Amino acid sequence: MIRLLNDKEIQTYITDDVVRPHLSAEYRNTQGRHVWGLFEDKYAEYDEPSTAPQAIICVAYTDHIPQNETELHWYSSAADHTNTGTCAVFYTVWSYSRGSGQTIVNAVAEWIQENKPQVQQWVTLSPLTEMAERFHLRNGATLVNRYDTCQVFEYTHQLVEEVA
Repeated sequence: MIRLLNDKEIQTYITDDVVRPHLSAEYRNTQGRHVWGLFEDKYAEYDEPSTAPQAIICVAYTDHIPQNETELHWYSSAADHTNTGTCAVFYTVWSYSRGSGQTIVNAVAEWIQENKPQVQQWVTLSPLTEMAERFHLRNGATLVNRYDTCQVFEYTHQLVEEVA
């Protein structure tokens, strides 16, 4: 089960984010940005700080595809002020157990589809690593572009399919 994390919870796990550990809890949880945690079903509905998540993902809602973190901030802030956000940008994800990264991506994508019908585009703001590129291409994403500090992939069907 997934649930939104509060700033205190986010702060606890930021150092585990290998892609963007420099982004504060407040940044991740304001102005068109959310942080989700994946929990075992029996713990998800309770606010028990001692129960660790299986995975965490950060999502921003924008009206444009960002090329870097600065644009991610601008675009998500602007979309938040206008209450739009037609693009879901998955900008960092990390997991504590095998397969839970894929599970949280799909669960959050499903929640967005059900609760934010204006979202029509799904992209990642991924690190410039071969591992990230292989993962996204293997899961059906299309490379939008490589920039100085990141690469952007777009998904046009089910976000992340099972990989055999």
